[in-house]
Amino acid sequence: MATPQDVLPPSGPPPLSKRPTAPPTRGTRPAAGHEPLATTPAGAPAAPADPADPLADAPVVARRSPWQWVSAAAALLLLAMALNSVVRNKAFQWDVVAAYFTSTSVLDGLVLTLWLTAATLSLGFVLGTVLATMRLAANPVLRTLGWGYIWLFRSTPPLVQLLFFFNIGALYPTLGLGIPFGPEFITFRTVNLLGPTLTAVIGLTLLEAAYAAEVVRGGILSVDRGQLEAAQALGLGRGRVLRRIVIPQAMRSIVPTAGNMLISALKGTSIVSVLAVSDLLYSVQLVYNQTYQVVPMLVVATIWYLVVTTVLSVGQYYVERHYARGATREGLPPTPLQRARAGLRRLQRRVEATGEAR
Repeated sequence: MATPQDVLPPSGPPPLSKRPTAPPTRGTRPAAGHEPLATTPAGAPAAPADPADPLADAPVVARRSPWQWVSAAAALLLLAMALNSVVRNKAFQWDVVAAYFTSTSVLDGLVLTLWLTAATLSLGFVLGTVLATMRLAANPVLRTLGWGYIWLFRSTPPLVQLLFFFNIGALYPTLGLGIPFGPEFITFRTVNLLGPTLTAVIGLTLLEAAYAAEVVRGGILSVDRGQLEAAQALGLGRGRVLRRIVIPQAMRSIVPTAGNMLISALKGTSIVSVLAVSDLLYSVQLVYNQTYQVVPMLVVATIWYLVVTTVLSVGQYYVERHYARGATREGLPPTPLQRARAGLRRLQRRVEATGEAR
C-alpha cells in the first residue's frame, strides 16, 4: 500500500531539462557548462545559426543598382561637355589670360585684396567679440545696445554702407572729441581723414563685426552649462574657465562659420571697386577699359579668387580637425593625404605580391 509520501512529488526545485547545445560561433569560445547565444548587432538575443545551412556565415552585401553607374556616367559626360566648351571656346582668349595672369597690376590688386580681407576680418572679430559679450551681459542697457548695432548693420546693404561712409564729409565736415554739449578739445576735417582705402576698411569692419558677434555668441552658447557650473564648483577663476573650457569647445562651432565668413569677406572686398580702391577686381577693370578684353580679364580675376578660396578652404579643414580632437571616441577620420598614402601602400603591396607570384 502506497503511503502519502510516495504520492507527493519530492521537495526541492524541479530538475532542469536538457537542451541541445548550439555550436560556438566563429571567433568565440563558449564557457564550460553554458550555451553560447547568438546576438544581433543591437545586442538582443537571436536564434542560433543552423550549422547545416551553407549561407549561415555568408557576408551581407548591398544590392547593386545599375542606375548608380548610369547616373555617374551621365554626370561625367555632362562635366566633360562643359569642360570642352570652356577649353575650346576661342572667346575666352586663353592666351590673353596667361599673359595677364601674373602681371604687376593684377598681383598688386591681389595683395591689396588679401590685406583688406585680413584687416577687416581680424578687426571685425575683435569688435564682434565685444558685441557678443554685450549681448550676453546681465545689464539690459548693454544687451539692447549690442542688439541694436547688429540689427542696424545686418539690415542695410553693404554697398549702401560703403557709399554712406564715403560721403560722410557731407554730413559731418569736422569731427571732434570733447564734452557733450560743451567745448571740443580735438577737431579734424573728415575730408582729409577718410580716404577710399580707409573708408573701405571702416565700412567692411563694421559690417563683419555684426556677423562675427552672432558667430561668437552662438559658439559660447553651445558650451554645456553644466561644465561651467562644475568649473565654478572646483574654484576655477573666470579667466581660466574661459581659456581652458569655454574657448576650446566654442571654437568647434565658431571655426566652420568663421571659415565661411573669411571666404565671403574675400569675395566681398570686390565691392570696394566702386570707391576706386585698387583691389583685384578694380585692377582688371582698369586693364580691360584700355584693351577692351573684358572676358579674359574677368577670367583672370575669377581664377585668382578660386585659387585663394581653395587655399583658405584647405586651411579651414585642418583648423576644424585641430579643434575636433577628442570630440568622438572613434577619433578623427583620415585626411585626404592620409587616404592617398594608404592607397599607394596597398597598391605597392599588390604589385609586390603579383611579382612574387610570377
